[in-house]
Amino acid sequence: MQAQSSFGLDKQGIRTSGDVKWNLLTAPLVEEAIRNGEGLLAKDGPFVVATGKHTGRSAKDKFIVCDAETDTTVWWGDVNRPMAPEHFEALKADFLAALSEKKTLYVADLYGGSQPEYRVNVRVINEYAWHNLFIRTLLVRPEVAALADFVPDYTIIDLPSFKADPARHGGRAGSETIIAVNFSQKMILIGGTAYAGEMKKSVFSILNYLLPERGVMPMHCSANIGPKGDTAVFFGLSGTGKTTLSADKSRTLIGDDEHGWSDTAVFNFEGGCYAKMIRLSAEAEPEIFATTKRFGTVLENVVIDPATREIDLDDDSLAENSRGSYPIDFIPNASDDNLGPVPQNIIFLTADAYGVLPPIARLSPDQAMYHFLSGYTARVAGTEIGVTEPSATFSTCFGAPFMPRHPSVYGNLLKERIAKGGVKCWLVNTGWTGGKYGVGSRMPIKVTRALLNAALDGSLNSAQFRIDPNFGFEVPVAVAGVDSAILDPRATWADKAAYDATAANLVKQFAENFAQFEDHVDDAVRGAMLVAAE
Repeated sequence: MQAQSSFGLDKQGIRTSGDVKWNLLTAPLVEEAIRNGEGLLAKDGPFVVATGKHTGRSAKDKFIVCDAETDTTVWWGDVNRPMAPEHFEALKADFLAALSEKKTLYVADLYGGSQPEYRVNVRVINEYAWHNLFIRTLLVRPEVAALADFVPDYTIIDLPSFKADPARHGGRAGSETIIAVNFSQKMILIGGTAYAGEMKKSVFSILNYLLPERGVMPMHCSANIGPKGDTAVFFGLSGTGKTTLSADKSRTLIGDDEHGWSDTAVFNFEGGCYAKMIRLSAEAEPEIFATTKRFGTVLENVVIDPATREIDLDDDSLAENSRGSYPIDFIPNASDDNLGPVPQNIIFLTADAYGVLPPIARLSPDQAMYHFLSGYTARVAGTEIGVTEPSATFSTCFGAPFMPRHPSVYGNLLKERIAKGGVKCWLVNTGWTGGKYGVGSRMPIKVTRALLNAALDGSLNSAQFRIDPNFGFEVPVAVAGVDSAILDPRATWADKAAYDATAANLVKQFAENFAQFEDHVDDAVRGAMLVAAE
């Protein structure tokens, strides 16, 4: 048992006759989880769990309470769904009643945010020991001396066994899962799901709501520092190479997922990492692979042999979205304090399965805001026989599900900070070249790394550039060590007419998606819109 806060659960109106275990460290939490039958200890040390039917976020079951605090500050819609205050009160009453009946509760007092001026005190109350271990791993862990006087700013109550009643609690019809965020009461209730990532993303949502009012840019991105103290941030949706490209032996990792950009620093919101595990290899991701053989790592929905305790990272029978959580210091070249200087480069990653975008392009600040608000990637439509057409995905700010405020709030913050710091912005396509999916081939990782290195070390700035006729951004004509032919996507296609038609279609999709933001951006950003759409 570590230090227990003098600000106990009773001061929060939480009553329980059960055994409350405060701020346990990794080993005791693993022992508790094993005793409770919550999972298995793997041969090489990780704790392995299965999360049941929920192997990812339940986006349609997340709600924000609509009240005087949030009515005009939250961007209401498909992502941010409103919950009536009376429904939340009924849910809260039932949550507290359920808590009072638990024989054991696990409480962790943690920080969201590594820069002290901008961090949030978060108390998490769990019924599962492994959930408590997960969130302790993912958030920033206070020094023991700070725990005695810890007072939470926000409280998360996480009860996987709780079954929501849509009629009583205002949740989604037919669902027993609910994630309810109340910014006025500074409380988040998570019920009916064992997927631990809901807790992590709830803290991200809190900071995404709070920080813009303080002039700090919250970002769904990875970040690292070069040998000369130059910080780079990497935006990108799943499958674009964000984790791979930011985990560079020659650069120091600040974090892999969630950061803030203040006047003085880029700081990690977290103290851990949450990486995809499916088909992870020692060759492609040596640093991350090594964490699968460490005590203190939690593996979710990774298949394990119950007799030998061998894990199989290639087996997707439990989930394609198998995950591993581990402290950031498990990565050898991680930052000691989870922060670095303000960035010199911003990288927008996209896996363009249409094969239209160049492997790298330089963006103006207005174009950067345009692409930030667009949040584009293109995925293969699926595994159905005969289906080869890609599908465009637009996730605003590269993290729409976690952005409570209007996207323009984050876009304008980004644009201001880019302009203030003279930050160089790049669009990097890790997708297809020589044709769309099914015709062309995946962009060689060696090409991507060479172009990225040239951008980060500054040498690419002196290259000759051309203006892309479809998107209006600058594309290098020649880069040392890279075949110039690959820099022009149209030149890599055998069928030029097919390229032109595919490019025109993608431009159209960009323009249609951006229509929702036109009234919320200035003339300069509207003027940075796609050339071919004019």
